[in-house]
Amino acid sequence: MALVAVGAVLGLTAPAQADASGDVVVFSTEVQPLDVYHDPVGCQRLPALAHVLSNLSDRPVRIYGNPFCLGPALVVQPGYGTHVPGGAGSFSA
Repeated sequence: MALVAVGAVLGLTAPAQADASGDVVVFSTEVQPLDVYHDPVGCQRLPALAHVLSNLSDRPVRIYGNPFCLGPALVVQPGYGTHVPGGAGSFSA
């Protein structure tokens, strides 16, 4: 039981069971258009200068520190956003 609670706090949760419906929007810089991922499926590489991620989908989004969606993740719930940690390389929904 305690291991499950610790995993939930650290964002070490099981992958989503279904594809997300909705958009994930990533802001990089003021001189670039927003990157919009419609109904994202699987592992998506983040832009190199990603700064803010907004989760407008119906599923939690996980941000990973590598381009392969592996290891610990920062979880962003539907309807929320976050600054993208430096070195983040991918996300999955």
